[in-house]
Parts: sequence; C-alpha cells; structure tokens
Amino acid sequence: MLLGVWQALLALLLPMLLARGEARVRGRLQARNATRPALLRLSDYLLANYRKGVRPVRDWRKPTTVAVDVIVYAILNVDEKNQVLTTYIWYRQFWIDEFLQWNPEDFDNITKLSIPTDSIWVPDILINEFVDVGKSPDIPYVYVRHDGEVRNYKPLQVVTACSLDIYNFPFDVQNCSLTFTSWLHTIQDINITLWRLPEKVKSDKSVFMNQGEWELLAVLTQYREFSIESNDCFAEMKFSVVIRRRPLFYVVSLLLPSIFLMVMDIMGFYLPPDSGERVSFKITLLLGYSVFLIIVSDTLPATAIGTPLIGIYFVVCMALLVISLAETILIVRLVHKQDLQQPVPAWLRRLVLERTGTTQLLCLGEWSTSQRPPAIPQSTKTDDCSAMGNHCSHLEEPRDLEKTLRGRGSPPPPPREASLAVRGLLQELSSIRHFLEKRDEIREVARDWLHVGSVLDKLLFRVYVLAVLAYSITLVMLWSIWQYA
Repeated sequence: MLLGVWQALLALLLPMLLARGEARVRGRLQARNATRPALLRLSDYLLANYRKGVRPVRDWRKPTTVAVDVIVYAILNVDEKNQVLTTYIWYRQFWIDEFLQWNPEDFDNITKLSIPTDSIWVPDILINEFVDVGKSPDIPYVYVRHDGEVRNYKPLQVVTACSLDIYNFPFDVQNCSLTFTSWLHTIQDINITLWRLPEKVKSDKSVFMNQGEWELLAVLTQYREFSIESNDCFAEMKFSVVIRRRPLFYVVSLLLPSIFLMVMDIMGFYLPPDSGERVSFKITLLLGYSVFLIIVSDTLPATAIGTPLIGIYFVVCMALLVISLAETILIVRLVHKQDLQQPVPAWLRRLVLERTGTTQLLCLGEWSTSQRPPAIPQSTKTDDCSAMGNHCSHLEEPRDLEKTLRGRGSPPPPPREASLAVRGLLQELSSIRHFLEKRDEIREVARDWLHVGSVLDKLLFRVYVLAVLAYSITLVMLWSIWQYA
C-alpha cells in the first residue's frame, strides 16, 4: 500500500521536474543567443542545413531566372593579328534563392547580409567568346536580401575572340560581342534576362575611360534562345560592344608624311628636264619613302586574311613614285645632247611640234618650224665670201680665178706663192663655215628634241597630277564616309 502511494507521487512530480529542467535549459540557451551578434545568428540560421550543390527552388519545375548587366569600363587592347579583344567590364547579376529567406524582425531587422560565394549556389554563367583568363580580382562575397535575392557584383578583365575588320584602318569601327549563357543548364533550369532597360545599357558611358585610342559608341543587347540538340534549348544574352578608333594619331604619323613626300615628288617636275638633278631628286624621294614604309610597317595592323586600305594606299604611292622616276629617266634621255643624235622623226614632229592644239593645251605657245633657218647641204659651195678685199661667188681653182680677173680688166694676178696663200685662206674659211653650219644643225636637232621632251614632260606631268588627285579624292571620300557612317 505504501509503495503504491510513493509511485503515484513520483509519477505526479516527475513531469513537473522535467518541465522545469527544460525551461531552465531553454532559458539558458535564449540568454546565450541573446548575447550573440545578430549577423552570426542569421548566418548560422541560413547556412545550417544549406546544400549549395542543389538549385535553390522548392518546385523543381520552376526555372531560376538570372538577370545580368554589363558596364564597360575600359578597352585595354585590340589585337588585330590574333583577332582578340581585351576589355575591362563591371559585371552584375542577381537571382532568387528560395533557401536564403528570413524574417528581418527575428534578427534585429537585418534586411541584407554578405556571405561567402563558396557557401551558396551560384549559376554557371560564362562568356562564350572567352579565349584567355584575364587578371580579374577575386570578389569572395555576395549580397543576400531577406526575400532571397542574391546580388553578385564583380569586375572582369575579359579576353575574348572578335572578328576585327581592319580594312578601314584608321577610321575603323569594331563590333565585338560578349555572350552570357549557362554552360550546362537548359532554359528549363536557368533563364537569363536583362537587369536594366536596353536603352539605358546602350547609352551608359558613365564609368568608361574615354581618353584612350578607342571611343565607345554603344552597347547593344539581344536575347536569344538556341538549341544544340533537338531536345535541349539554352538561353543567352548578347552584349555587342561597338567601338571606334580615334584616327588623329595615325593621320599625323602615317598619312601626312606620305602626303608631304608625294607633294615634293610633284614639285620635282618643275626642275628642268635637261638637268641631271631631277633624276637624283626622284631617287632620293623613292629611297626616303622606302625608309618611311619600313618604319611604319610595325604600326599598321596585319591579319592573315586582309590588308588595310592604308597599306594599299602606301603601295600605290610607291608605285606612283616609281612611275615618276621612270618618266623622268625617259625625258632626260630624250633631251640629252649628243653629237650623233638623229633628227626628230617626222611622225613625232607632226604629233608633238606641229599640233598647235597640243601646245595651246599645254600652255607652250606656238612653235613654228619656219623660224628655223634652212639647212644648207654640204655639197653646196659657199657664196658671197670676202677675203682680202676681193669678192668671189665660188671657190674655184687658181687658173679659173686668173681668167676671171683678166676678163674683168683687173691687174695681173699676184705671184704663185700669193695665190697659194689665198687658196689656203679660202679653204680655211670654207672649213670654218662648214663647221659652224654643222654645229648649228646639231643645235637645231638638240633644240627639237628638247622641245619634244618639254612637251611630253608637261603632258605626263598633268596626267600624273590627275592620277594622284583622283586617287587622293577617292580615298578621302571613302574614309569620310566610313568615319561619319
């Protein structure tokens, strides 16, 4: 009987004692938690049972939507030879993590928390055009809001492949794309959207370093869904970075020196064609232009599939200098004075010297062949020569001279020695006259060739200037269209 009473009392008191002990332990735990910082309590609460290897959705049929954004900070390098673009961007993305949600009132009204990136699930969004790992700083934390929104901000040095068109160098505009997509997850698991409006992304140059070689024109956005296989569909967001090269440096260092050399080549045509200085001057210009091309060869961009137009421009300028030198050599050869030079052919005289329209067109004035004194054949004997006060009409033998003098009633002829001296003197005078006539004839031939060379030189000079002007105007128009397109 007594044992039953004690058992009944113990059964009544034991629950009370256990409840009091639990309350005492709970109170101690609450007191201990009250002394801990709210951030630690919130971090322990969020990461206690978190599994970062599982996509953070309660319903697996619901895709995780990741919003992305890009702000271009600088254009670091444009490698035309390897078709690589290096940019520095500010990349931002956010998504909803349904396993990282809490009530701010339970944790001292904390609405956002920074936690390590390695401790939570992060989408595998990469850039398709990646070709090299840039020197990007490591940002180990992300921001988490109480509604589960996770924000991941990080700067990226992006080294991407880009199809660079250098034909319009240095007035070229490049369009390189940065395509963000999930490498593994399909659109049923991860979808991509744009954080900001496309208009704001397009015109955002707030942080761009605008003092370099390249100018940022716009950042265009495009959303696209693509499939590699028939059953798998992926989402991607493409950012097209449109940049334009500032051409002032290349105009000053490449185009202006070439233009100056071409102007000096044109001015070289004003040197007399019969002087040898023009040939040496043209050769000096050609050598100077060759050295100039060697110096600027490292500055010009080069690819395996194309050559910039400015390279073609330099090659054509070199060809024009060679043509100018060849024309100068031809003209100098025509006007060079030679004792055995043949007279101007009849067809060339009719074509060049007797066409008054050609001379008027070239501003050479009239060239009349009647101004040239008629050449006296060598077989014709000298007339109206005077020697020692006696006038004769022909050079005759001494006997004929004596008969002539006697027939005119002149005094008897001088002694034989005197007649021999007169005959020698007349022969000397005849030789001098023949020499002077031959010299005049050679001078007339040289003068004709000089005039032919002058006419051809002016004609070729005008054709050369027209070719240079037409080529220069065409290039200026093309580059102007490309620059302001």
